[in-house]
Amino acid sequence: MIDGRWQTGSHVGGQEPDDSLAENTGNEACNSPLVSNLPPSSFRSSSQLSNSHGPGFAKLIKREGAGGWSPLSSDRYQWLEVDLGGRTQITAVATQGRYGSSDWLSSYLLMFSDTGHNWKQYRQEDSIESFPGNSNADSVVQYKLQHPVIARFLRLVPLDWNSSGRIGLRLETFGCPYNSDVVSLDGTSSLLYRWNLRPREMAREALSLKFKTMRNSGILLHAEGYEERSLSLELARGKLRLLIRQGSDASSQHLGTLGSLLDDQHWHHVAVEKLNTHLNFTVDKNTLQLRLPAQHGHWSFEQLSVGTALINSSQRSAMSNRNFQGCLENLLYKDLNLIELIKQSSRQVAVMGNVTFSCAVPVLVALTFFSPQSFLQLPGVMGGRTVGLQFTTWNKVGLLLTFDLLQQGGRAWLYLNEARLCFQIHKDGNALLELSTGSSLNDGQWHTVELSSSGGRLTITVDKGEGATVQASPPFSVTTGSRLFFGGKCCPSGDNGQGCRNPFHVFQGCMRLLTLDDQPVDPIMVQQRLLGNYSHLLIDTCSIMDRCYPSHCEHGGRCSQSWKTFHCNCSNSGYSGATCHSSVYESSCEAYKHKGNTSGLYYIDVDGSGPIRPQLIYCNMTEDRTWMVVQHNNTELTRVPSAPAGNQHSAHFDYSSEEEQLSAVIDQSEHCEQELTYHCRKSRLLNTPEGSPFSWWLGGPTPGRVQTYWGGAVPGSQQCSCGLQENCVDPLHYCNCDADLPHWHVANDSGLLTHKESLPVRSLFLGDVRRPGSEAAYQVGLLRCHGDKNFWNAAFFDKETSYLHFPTFHAKLSADIFFLFKTTASSGIFLENLGIKDFIRIELSSSREVLFSLDVGNGPLEVRVESSTALNDNRWHRVQAERSVKDARLRVDHLPLATQESPADGHIHLQLNSQLFIGGTASRQKGFQGCIRSLRMNGVTLDLEQRAEITPGVQPGCPGHCSTYGSLCQSQGRCVEKPRGFSCDCGLSAYTGAFCHREVSASFRSGTSLLYTVLDPSEQSRNGSVQSSSVHSSARLGGETISLSFRTSQSPALLLYVSSHLRGHLALLINKHDKLELRYRLGGSTEPEVLRSRVRNLSNGKLHTLRIRRVLDFVSVQIDQHVMEEFNLSSDGEFSAIKSIVLGRVPVSEDLDPDLARLASRGFTGCLSVVHFNSISPLKAALLHPDSSPVVINGPLVRSNCGSSAPANPYAVETTRHLSNQSGSVNAGQALVNSMRNDTALIGGVIALAIFAMVVVLAVVARYLYRRKETYRNQEMKAVKPEDCSEFPFNGQADCESIPSQNPKEYFI
Repeated sequence: MIDGRWQTGSHVGGQEPDDSLAENTGNEACNSPLVSNLPPSSFRSSSQLSNSHGPGFAKLIKREGAGGWSPLSSDRYQWLEVDLGGRTQITAVATQGRYGSSDWLSSYLLMFSDTGHNWKQYRQEDSIESFPGNSNADSVVQYKLQHPVIARFLRLVPLDWNSSGRIGLRLETFGCPYNSDVVSLDGTSSLLYRWNLRPREMAREALSLKFKTMRNSGILLHAEGYEERSLSLELARGKLRLLIRQGSDASSQHLGTLGSLLDDQHWHHVAVEKLNTHLNFTVDKNTLQLRLPAQHGHWSFEQLSVGTALINSSQRSAMSNRNFQGCLENLLYKDLNLIELIKQSSRQVAVMGNVTFSCAVPVLVALTFFSPQSFLQLPGVMGGRTVGLQFTTWNKVGLLLTFDLLQQGGRAWLYLNEARLCFQIHKDGNALLELSTGSSLNDGQWHTVELSSSGGRLTITVDKGEGATVQASPPFSVTTGSRLFFGGKCCPSGDNGQGCRNPFHVFQGCMRLLTLDDQPVDPIMVQQRLLGNYSHLLIDTCSIMDRCYPSHCEHGGRCSQSWKTFHCNCSNSGYSGATCHSSVYESSCEAYKHKGNTSGLYYIDVDGSGPIRPQLIYCNMTEDRTWMVVQHNNTELTRVPSAPAGNQHSAHFDYSSEEEQLSAVIDQSEHCEQELTYHCRKSRLLNTPEGSPFSWWLGGPTPGRVQTYWGGAVPGSQQCSCGLQENCVDPLHYCNCDADLPHWHVANDSGLLTHKESLPVRSLFLGDVRRPGSEAAYQVGLLRCHGDKNFWNAAFFDKETSYLHFPTFHAKLSADIFFLFKTTASSGIFLENLGIKDFIRIELSSSREVLFSLDVGNGPLEVRVESSTALNDNRWHRVQAERSVKDARLRVDHLPLATQESPADGHIHLQLNSQLFIGGTASRQKGFQGCIRSLRMNGVTLDLEQRAEITPGVQPGCPGHCSTYGSLCQSQGRCVEKPRGFSCDCGLSAYTGAFCHREVSASFRSGTSLLYTVLDPSEQSRNGSVQSSSVHSSARLGGETISLSFRTSQSPALLLYVSSHLRGHLALLINKHDKLELRYRLGGSTEPEVLRSRVRNLSNGKLHTLRIRRVLDFVSVQIDQHVMEEFNLSSDGEFSAIKSIVLGRVPVSEDLDPDLARLASRGFTGCLSVVHFNSISPLKAALLHPDSSPVVINGPLVRSNCGSSAPANPYAVETTRHLSNQSGSVNAGQALVNSMRNDTALIGGVIALAIFAMVVVLAVVARYLYRRKETYRNQEMKAVKPEDCSEFPFNGQADCESIPSQNPKEYFI
């Protein structure tokens, strides 16, 4: 108190001062001073500077004695202890320096105990060990505890103090008395509660208690009810398991496990609360929310056994055979105090064995080796032959014990290596003896070690009775010397220097029950410096903590730990980062496409770091739109089987994606569709226009809602597509099938369902299928969705003072932030969210650097990524930031990942309370100017566009994507801007596909001829449908560029022929020597000039690629990876008035010299691919645009992938490529390969279908090649009026409406 005022320090967890104490404890009165009225005998300390500096003067505000407590020496081995006289609820602690001095604490530890031994350290946020103290001797700093503590003894351990003074302290604690009922069980005793009347069943039932024990296993309680239902709480290896059972023959069902290190002799709170079938299982501060099986929804117990399970042996087999040994407190069931019933000698309670109403536990003084400098030196017994100890640790390695041999000389080491106990004796650098035993000794459990030497035999035992033993008979006596060293700092040879070197890793963990020659060691005497020596030890406490409980590893990551930290193994989880928080997969097919990937199977994680698991989805990127395709269990046309009259036929569809995944895909897509088809013969569908529908379907989120419209119509219309278009076969009905015609109707009822709220189709119910003569078939197509609303959601900030604001970003333990930006500004803040002291911020700190900064209470932590090129280039840049309890990470584009580690035992909760600002700050300074897109925070996409529509200075959307993604358009493809994305125009490219990357190839036979006529300007103007790439016949060409790929075994062979109206021509061929030959006859020349390449073996059946370029008289030829060849023509004539381009056999009408005519008549047999002559792609025009291009095809022309150098994927039209292999991250492409191996059932089925389809296509091709030899001109197919089919074709053939015309084109695509 300074001038009558309190100075309040930082409050744990951002809590406010005193007025929230009642809120934390649930008791408004629990804030009374506890220390000020205690007698001096209630205070103890490690030492005191003088009688006037004694611990009894350490009372807040008081000025008695020397004005407070000061120890004899100021070091970290001092402590002040207060006995509150009984178990008390402590809610706050206040400190003050020694009055009128320069003595105060700047930081300290708080420890609590019920007995004055076995102290437990209080940790903030389960990780912060120290409390900040004072900055002067007079002000009071008070801290409220996040969680009230119940204890009798409090101990304060100074860590740091005023450097110009010494340790000085006055102290006060706040709280209130704590009353409880306690019972103690000794391991053979137990309690049994029986209710005379069947307890009244209630919707809410609760069971709660506290316990403490030093045994890691035992049955805490077992409850049994009617119909042989039971519930058990069982300790197993220091964890508490909850089990249920129904029926005497049923095995126990494990519902969940909570807690860790529960055998630490400290009180732990347990609660089991049931509300109908929902159950909350709580241990200390952690709660597991469970859902009970339906049969356990009714829960009322007839008897409750405590400390054991009074059940038959068949039931006990699944449970521990050990009774509980320890203390229980406040055992409540349905608000009934069961321990109070014992005290009242209630007939409902049977007491077995020795039960007491106090908690007397053995005193076990533990030592904590927390530092690399920790060690304990004890005087040895000369000629001592036995050493014993218990230890616990998380580390796989560490030196436990070192001593010199008394008689033999040399040194003995007892240590852990790979979690096994090892023993070595060395002398003069040689190993005289090596032993090892035990396994997995780094599990955090207490392990007993005994080392004994007797009768020439050395024995080392680990966990006697349950563990392992190793023995040896060395030719020398193994006895201890005058000193033994426990821990890892020093060795017996010397106190410093080389003799003190530890050849093993130091031990970090706890020890207790040390014995030398079967005599126990008293650690309290060590603490008082009356026995041995020590350094960097915590005595009378074990400060081990389970850093994997509760686990910070997310999404199934596996946690492992050491003394100081933990590690998450994220392999096969689909997530990455220090805590497996961030997904390695993209959120949609659209996102994969814009990383340069093509069609294939991909893992899609629709909510990023959210709870929805990644799903394997086929991405179809062959069209302008990018489709996500979700499979279900029956996409085939299915005939309704016959069944007894009056029965309804139903069909149910199971999708390859889980429910949450399916809903998220539909929700984030701009458009979804699913085809629904019904074929009928005397089978009415919807009974339109006024009757009740015979059939309906369920669609939408599970379990689905009843829908009474059909594909192509609108919800609620009770119509089919033909009814909406008014073209049904019977105008009196709204569905074709409702006409009730006695034959299979060609038109059927089919169409697309596009109302997203009604998708997907989950079930079909067909009613009118049981009348005599009724037949029906249905088909439900794949669910297809395109457009990612989140990926293109963007906002443009046109002023430095403009910003968007959203609700507070809640991410206490982990956060991931993803967005794209583009700008021309050199700096600006992308986003910011503030707390009282905490904050998180991402900014463009300079034109080449992105800065991610945050503070969770440990001081600012900054992560920077610097680019070698400017980031304000008005191109999209990708930012990924992640914060976990272990570190902060930042990645920009494909630059290396930047990481900054968090303090190992610092604050971990990020506590924010202001609004989240995007594009600026609340101060309107350093705002961002430019575009931000696809902003996702912890898996949730923020709707920037919606907020921008109502915010001045911010515009929704952001155009200009080709500057970033234009490079994805390959092979002369042109990037076309779209409001929400881009597309590649392949009109000037010989390739096709989403990125103009897929080769267009065809197989030629000797009779195949493809003639492309080049139009003059007048013809082109009359035919607007002709591709813009056509070259005018009047063009005067001083050069040309030719590129193509081919594969053939024919020699000689004509590859390409170009003719001119002026009797000129160009011929590209393979001569009889298997070399490339180029023949030019330019305008005005009478004889062709022949250019021959030196590259051989071009007709070897392998794929060859060539590129030819002529400029006037200079010609360059590039074949595969061979050296480019250069030629010169004798003249630089022009190739004018081009008439046509021919692939394959040249028509006889062309004016050819005899040699070339003979070659042209043979045609070409093999494969031609990506044929390009200047801006003309004749092969692409013939295969993809036959009706709108000036092409004439004679003979069979079969499109294939023969021009691809890689084997084809039989399922995907395009193979899958991944360009996202970034350093430091999991490669999503590699993960996909692994996943495809793991999904062999799915892919095998798909491949089988694809192979079947290919066989069918080949059969059709063979049939046509066999039956048709004539030549057909390029003309429009004339439709043939279909005839009614006598039977509906279910045998895999096309139905009657799809029977082909009798004069199809002869090429095959």
